[in-house]
Amino acid sequence: MAGHGAVRIDGNSLLLGGGVRVRFIRTLRLPETGTHPLPPGLGEFPVRRVEDHAGTVPRAMRERGGVLLPVYLREAMWLSFAGSAEPAALQVGVGKVCAVSGEPWTAGLRRTPQNYVVLPRQPWLDGINSGKGKVRQFVAVPLGMGATVEGQVTGEETWGGVQLQSFPLSGPALAVWREEQRRRAERQAAVRARYRSAAPPPGSAGAGGPAFAAAAAPAGAPPAPGAAAPRAAAAMGLGVGGSMRQEVYRDDRPLSDWSEEPAGRVFVHLVTPPEWRRITGEEPPPSPVDRAAYTRAGLPWYDYYDEDAADLAPTDTLGGVKPVGEWLGDDHTPWQPPSPHQTHPLGDAPQQGSPVQDGDW
Repeated sequence: MAGHGAVRIDGNSLLLGGGVRVRFIRTLRLPETGTHPLPPGLGEFPVRRVEDHAGTVPRAMRERGGVLLPVYLREAMWLSFAGSAEPAALQVGVGKVCAVSGEPWTAGLRRTPQNYVVLPRQPWLDGINSGKGKVRQFVAVPLGMGATVEGQVTGEETWGGVQLQSFPLSGPALAVWREEQRRRAERQAAVRARYRSAAPPPGSAGAGGPAFAAAAAPAGAPPAPGAAAPRAAAAMGLGVGGSMRQEVYRDDRPLSDWSEEPAGRVFVHLVTPPEWRRITGEEPPPSPVDRAAYTRAGLPWYDYYDEDAADLAPTDTLGGVKPVGEWLGDDHTPWQPPSPHQTHPLGDAPQQGSPVQDGDW
């Protein structure tokens, strides 16, 4: 990857330079009306390197390099940044349209409007920034219909997929952050040592520490049958579905704190399950669980709120993007909202593979 740090695959995670870890999480698709809690994670999308399948991928995919993953028509996803080691600014493009600002993809960071999310403050991103404290869910659709964010914003559907580019802190800012972390670790160690010295003797009752819920894939959720995309198009893009409560946080650092050069970038190609099977020879994951069945089973949804962080206001461009149902029709069964006890509040926030080859995009 000339001019950029190496991007690697670790399991189903993408590791970008600067300690950034990104996973693509399967989830339940929300109704396109109303505002809803965060849907659960239902497992990771498998990710493979394009260069490992150079003889079976389309030419455009070879030229752009990167990775590919299989996705069903109108399947929803979210991006998890859990495990990112150090502060980073991460650009997220959908068809080379910024998912935060709605502007065309650029090679560098911008503040007005902000065109990146800040890690680790931003634990995940479920969709485009479309309302105060809200996002509209990422939903996969074929190129050529005009339903993608790319098609609605630019009038063309050329790129599809997802684009990621990470920027670490600059040298001086990173040194300051690491020193702050060192001092914080020393303070925490001192507190733990004092707590242990005051702890009750073994066998007596003691107090436990705080517990934080995690948006992990619920165990035992049964797969539900579903139809794959109606045509075997190699390229798919992301449109939008329902709205959920989620902040996209405003950066509280000066722009000069971030490196001017990216530490890594990668093009993520979305392909239909038949194309995934043809390209990789692997079976795609089963169609995701039915939303109504999940809710009827009493399984959890999630709510997340960080009162100390400032939400980033949406732009008019992204606020006007229409849901994919405008093109594909409404295939939802009647919406059964989760009961109050099903919505769980969330607290604040191995060996690596070969480098992923970058391309021309």
